[in-house]
Amino acid sequence: MDLFQRVLLVDAANGFYKTRKYGLDRYFGPVDLGIHLAKTYRSLNFGVGIFAGSIFPGSNRMVLTGFSPCWQGYYISSMGGAGLVFDNLGINMLSLVGKAPLPSVLYLNRNHGEEIEVEVVPVAVESIWKQGRTGAYALTDRVFEMFGGRYQNDPRILVTGPAAMHTDMGGILSVPITKGRITPVDTWAGRGGLGSALLQNHGIVAIIYGGTQVDEDFRDRKVADEWFQNKYRQRLAQKDLEVTTKYRYDEKFNTGGTFGVNYAGMGGKLLAFNYRSIHWTEPERQALQQSLVVEHYLRQFNEETIQTKQQATCGEPCAALCKKMHGTYKKDYEPYQTLGPLCGIFDQRAAEQLNHHGDAMGFDAISLGGVLAWLMDLLDAGLLKPEELGVSRLPHWEVAGFDVVGDSRHNAELGCELIDAILERRGILDFREGVRKWSRIHSRARGTALHDRLVYTAFGRRGWMVPNQYWVPGVLAPMAIMGKYYMLYSYDFVPPRTLGRMCAERMKKELILDNLGVCRFHRGWAEEMLPEVLGSLYGNREPFLRAIEVLASRLHSGNSPIFWESRANIDYLHTFLKRKREVDQVADPRLLEWLEKFDQDAVEAARDFWYETLKGIDESLREFF
Repeated sequence: MDLFQRVLLVDAANGFYKTRKYGLDRYFGPVDLGIHLAKTYRSLNFGVGIFAGSIFPGSNRMVLTGFSPCWQGYYISSMGGAGLVFDNLGINMLSLVGKAPLPSVLYLNRNHGEEIEVEVVPVAVESIWKQGRTGAYALTDRVFEMFGGRYQNDPRILVTGPAAMHTDMGGILSVPITKGRITPVDTWAGRGGLGSALLQNHGIVAIIYGGTQVDEDFRDRKVADEWFQNKYRQRLAQKDLEVTTKYRYDEKFNTGGTFGVNYAGMGGKLLAFNYRSIHWTEPERQALQQSLVVEHYLRQFNEETIQTKQQATCGEPCAALCKKMHGTYKKDYEPYQTLGPLCGIFDQRAAEQLNHHGDAMGFDAISLGGVLAWLMDLLDAGLLKPEELGVSRLPHWEVAGFDVVGDSRHNAELGCELIDAILERRGILDFREGVRKWSRIHSRARGTALHDRLVYTAFGRRGWMVPNQYWVPGVLAPMAIMGKYYMLYSYDFVPPRTLGRMCAERMKKELILDNLGVCRFHRGWAEEMLPEVLGSLYGNREPFLRAIEVLASRLHSGNSPIFWESRANIDYLHTFLKRKREVDQVADPRLLEWLEKFDQDAVEAARDFWYETLKGIDESLREFF
């Protein structure tokens, strides 16, 4: 294997391109090299790790790096399986600069070692988005129709939807293509709004790529099994099956996938109705969880998806089979949580309707769900009127007598109306510069902070991010990159200074995976084993780990966290701490001290907690030499 990374630099303005090589003596993967290129050229980068195409499961993740229009800082996003076909181009990274004068498709193809073919082809994307399957799905069909016949092997397509044009939270969709057939298994690089960056900054609405280039990837199973036997007393396949149990099928819960396992074990930690549930009593949360989630929402999933074994991969050979399907609908926890219970939806048909419409329009589903739940909350509280948002109804959020089918359908239909209103900028809606700035403007006009009901992390002057859907302080930590799992999301009580240190350490572990282009579902062995493999193959384990330390420090040096602007964030933390004492019976005196502080002055206590967390992060990520 070559000890360098090949980068294809493409200027979208004119289609000019060149290739450059970067040695592994300084940059080891798509994150550290991608951040370097993004800072140097303000580029958007699509890369794979050095194990792409190898024998290791989960090693074909595509990693995106660039400046996030949503977070307003450098961001890292990724999607499963898309790196396997990319590897056939014979390059490690595409670095996109410049902007096409018209919305365009970027075409990349390489046959039998010849030079890569590069074309930038204008398309009437707004009319395409309104055709057929609509939105990002229609664009996928059209791009495959235009270019699919040019490839000897099945290509892969990355596409955007209308959200990329009209908001800062547009994601990038891709689906595996098998034997000339576009499959329904969605994979997304959603977090960070890099679809908006792709379209608004570079004029590219879709990328199609593929080829026949064959690299000398590591394929020696006998050697790999020997490594794993020495480390775990198990072969590679055995160890991978063990660590991916949750994502396939977990006998402890009689379900599988992130949706099944998370909801089966959730109990009273349910987040519903734009986080209003955090203010309920534990019995009230448990009752709702049992009646609406366990006995209906989760039961439907188990009967329709788990028992019928409707599952697939993201496009690469993998035993996890994490893509849990019901027909054409893919069921993951966080999209079906934010666009489910968080919006007052507890029925699979209703959740499918809203999730599908959000996906077709090309939104990051988690960000969209957090925003829709917030807007519904504002409508239900009477702080905004339906006509101001260009919708025809109020949400049905009355818990007593909630009709799990009828009310869920009603709320899903309202959610779809709000999606269309956002894209069409009806009433006062205009999210082109983000919901945080929009809320600031309209809060001043009303004399009340609309964002007090929005749970989000703030970054710099305008950056924002809807957090991961776990009721834990770590999801609101002042880290340099949030919305991913670069933080601790344990349900345990951890003092804030320690929490900051643990978030920093988790970030480094996640960077190992991302910089090697490996799916975090395999982290149970990958984050400790693959640096060892790197050392065995290339003799550079220590330089790689040192590069991860430098990368984490480099990202932290640009950290611009803002103390929580929303009262909802403070309540989120306070109620978590109260639940640890009252429900989990945690007797740690440090917990009791924090609760006393919150009882005296919740805002000041939250400020102290936030700063203590930041201190722990800073002392762990500063580079001293």
